[in-house]
Amino acid sequence: MAGYIIHLAVAEAYIRKHSEDIKDYNKFIEGVIFPDSVSDKSITHYGEKSSKVNLNLFLEKNDITDDYNKGYFLHLVTDYIFYNKFLECFSSDIYNDYDILNKKLEKKYRVKVPEKIKGKVFYKEGKTKILQLENVEEFIENVSDYKLSNVKQSILENNKYWLEHRNLRKI
Repeated sequence: MAGYIIHLAVAEAYIRKHSEDIKDYNKFIEGVIFPDSVSDKSITHYGEKSSKVNLNLFLEKNDITDDYNKGYFLHLVTDYIFYNKFLECFSSDIYNDYDILNKKLEKKYRVKVPEKIKGKVFYKEGKTKILQLENVEEFIENVSDYKLSNVKQSILENNKYWLEHRNLRKI
């Protein structure tokens, strides 16, 4: 899973780019953070684990007409792209990288950390090992460019871009 701040930064950038799409900011943000707030992420990510998110299955069981489900869907789209298009390799060092990048991303994207996850967001100083700030910022901008209704349509049309999973090299 992408870290909470990355998810929230994507959400803030999405709202900025598609303001007409979101009516209830708080419900949208609730949806964005929900999938990672449970112990068994395979259930909330509709796949065997959060890196194997099944966007099609989510859409079979949910509609994205309300802001909560739009936020939830954006979360899943973010994880799908993060693991299948962006991340090149995986190491547990990524969690340390999240902590190092959090403050910078929070400031740049004006992220407001919801009270219910404040104890789950950490901040550290240091050098990242897996993620580079510039690449993560580009990732956030690219993901937030997608209009959710267009992603939904593309998935329902079985566009392979949204359906293929890849295994990450572990280091």
